[in-house]
Amino acid sequence: MTSNNILRTGESGWTLLVRLLVGLIVFLPEGIQKLVYPDVLGAGRFIKIGIPFPEIMGPFVGVVEIVCGSLIILGLFTRLAAVPLIIIMIVALVSTKLPILLGHDVGMFHLGDIKRLGFWSAMHESRADLTMLFGCVYLLIVGAGKWSLDARLAR
Repeated sequence: MTSNNILRTGESGWTLLVRLLVGLIVFLPEGIQKLVYPDVLGAGRFIKIGIPFPEIMGPFVGVVEIVCGSLIILGLFTRLAAVPLIIIMIVALVSTKLPILLGHDVGMFHLGDIKRLGFWSAMHESRADLTMLFGCVYLLIVGAGKWSLDARLAR
């Protein structure tokens, strides 16, 4: 795949709304908060979940969310920026929602203090994660849309 193919998009400019949802509403602010509030949302949370090397992974994930979220907002290298965010969302689902679904710890990932367990609880708890996952998959497939830096660079 050439760089022009990575940037090319035939989608409507209104794909901007998906980019703003993914980048501006979720990943950019969540990444910033992982760095500003590490005990609650960064390394401290990663320790509770069971993420390995939480002191490294917390800030690393925060920076990836900031950088990739910003790229998606701008519509710059959107397909490439979506890939690490897809990986982050898959890890989030496996590490925090799979234990809820199964009702017990899964490998190194801890269930935590959840009152309800099972399918419906897991669906409730994972709604934002699944929305972000599918938003990123959509952007990976279609690109940034006509109103983006990718579209401008591809011309």
